[in-house]
Amino acid sequence: MARVRDGDTGAFEELYDRHAGRAFRVAQAICRDAGCAEDATQDGFLAIWTSRLRFDPANGSFKAWSMSIVRNRAIDSRRAAAVRPPLQTTEAPAKEPEAKSLSVQDRVVARSETDAMLASLRELPGAQAEVIALAFFGELSHSEIATLLELPPGTVKGRMRLGLEKLRKRMRVLP
Repeated sequence: MARVRDGDTGAFEELYDRHAGRAFRVAQAICRDAGCAEDATQDGFLAIWTSRLRFDPANGSFKAWSMSIVRNRAIDSRRAAAVRPPLQTTEAPAKEPEAKSLSVQDRVVARSETDAMLASLRELPGAQAEVIALAFFGELSHSEIATLLELPPGTVKGRMRLGLEKLRKRMRVLP
């Protein structure tokens, strides 16, 4: 991030490659639409670039800072989509940025598991789905989520516990 702060576009490309998949999954969990999630991810990374000088590692990790930006963009995109009618399109759905190191079989399995998780998340109350998405897709800790959402850590843990119990029942996973 220090190189990105200095305007190094190559470093920003590396940062994007490293974090875009996670950011997309967070955005998709909030948007519930691949196109909206792709737009939110792109808008989020554009905002990261333009506000790179405001990042202060003393205030928290890059991961938490960047996921909060993408999360806010996803919320804005979802709200905007709610007030305008959806466009009719024949385009194929947007694809999640893929990790180059995974085999095709591993990517298919991972995508299938992600799709199943997202479908189950859509059935949860919004507050529970949000903390689970930030934890699993955004890879944020309970304390990072609490800071990001401005909630007490106990509330985050409670929402997480209730949401995971509901997910377990929906996905029929044994404890």
